[in-house]
Amino acid sequence: MTVTVLQRVRDDPAAVRAMLAARHFEAPLDRLLDLDRRSRELRSEMEGLQAERNRASRGGPPTDAVKTRMREVGDRIRAVGEELAPVEAERDELALWIPNDLAPDVPPGAGEDDNRVVRQDPERALGFPAKPHWELGEALGILDIPRGVKLAGTRFYVLRGAGAALQRALIAWMIDHKLDAGLGFTEIYPPSVTRKETLVASAHLPHFDENLYRDDDDDVWLIPTAEAQLVSLHRDETVPVERLPIRYVAHTPCFRREKMSAGRDVRGIKRVHWFDKVEMVVLTRPEESRAELDRLTALAVDVCEKLELPVRVEERCAGDLGFVATKGFDVRVWSPGVGEWLEVSSCSDGGTLQAERAAIRFKRDPRAKVEHPHILNASGLALPRLMIAVLESYQQADGSVLIPKVVRPYLRGRERIAAGEFSL
Repeated sequence: MTVTVLQRVRDDPAAVRAMLAARHFEAPLDRLLDLDRRSRELRSEMEGLQAERNRASRGGPPTDAVKTRMREVGDRIRAVGEELAPVEAERDELALWIPNDLAPDVPPGAGEDDNRVVRQDPERALGFPAKPHWELGEALGILDIPRGVKLAGTRFYVLRGAGAALQRALIAWMIDHKLDAGLGFTEIYPPSVTRKETLVASAHLPHFDENLYRDDDDDVWLIPTAEAQLVSLHRDETVPVERLPIRYVAHTPCFRREKMSAGRDVRGIKRVHWFDKVEMVVLTRPEESRAELDRLTALAVDVCEKLELPVRVEERCAGDLGFVATKGFDVRVWSPGVGEWLEVSSCSDGGTLQAERAAIRFKRDPRAKVEHPHILNASGLALPRLMIAVLESYQQADGSVLIPKVVRPYLRGRERIAAGEFSL
């Protein structure tokens, strides 16, 4: 699982250090190098001792001196083994903290403010003062934040009536959008709980640990995204090369213990601990990775366009890329009530990192060497920010909300949400 990371660190520690600096990411590189150096010293000593013992065993009846020496050798082999085990255990744990390499063309920067805008539509004016979604939702009776807090605590909410139906319709339409794209997506409905090894394989652990809900005693973890489950569908497998690319789409709830800044986004449902998301994951040959990233980003953008929402696409800079991503784009939509470009999709090329951790392999032909596929992921899209943008963008001066045309067939043809008029 950590062999490739260790090889990167051994071969060019300066390049790894530069990558960490570019990402503005702290990782225990010096400690990892020390442990790896000590591990190789101990292994070299053990191999020498074992070779000496093997030679002695082939040298005929041992003399008393040889017997004494072999006892010394055996004692030292045991001592080296006892020292080696914790050294390699700590080394392998620290190797999990080394993020992926960066693609050569990733723009520099410290955070999202340094992302490069590659597309931005004009912000849409409504012609009247836009209300935020929490006012719209309360007035229409479709969003109940106080009862969500009563049921589960802060940063939770309840959708009712037309609100629940609209979200369900958006999810169903977005799933169908992928299945109808002609790209061979397979829909997956995975468990919403997982195990630690799955999250290590997807590289959500250890660095995302503080954001995860779990029961450590039973090794039960609530998933932060369907990505973790979709990556591990093929864990410890050699995938037939003719099956690549493999494309999955899934809808799941997502659970994250995000640390919110005091006073930031305290109104509404922009920052919550539980939300629904349609997720796309692709396993592909390395040489097809960049085309797949462009395709996933285009699929996310297409959802926004079909919903007739203004779109902004950003290429993420080095400091804003996730732990796994070698390159990525964010897709945002304009929401007039909160006056923001809301991120609804993050599209990433994860290279081979997750496949290495998950031991997912392929061979181009029976005699070829084993390779790891590239694994990519993208939201397709994430709720509830999409709900925010739809409610605020489709609001009318009389307080009602029009339903986007593409999802009306999923809502029995209804065209509008008005107070007291619409419930499914």
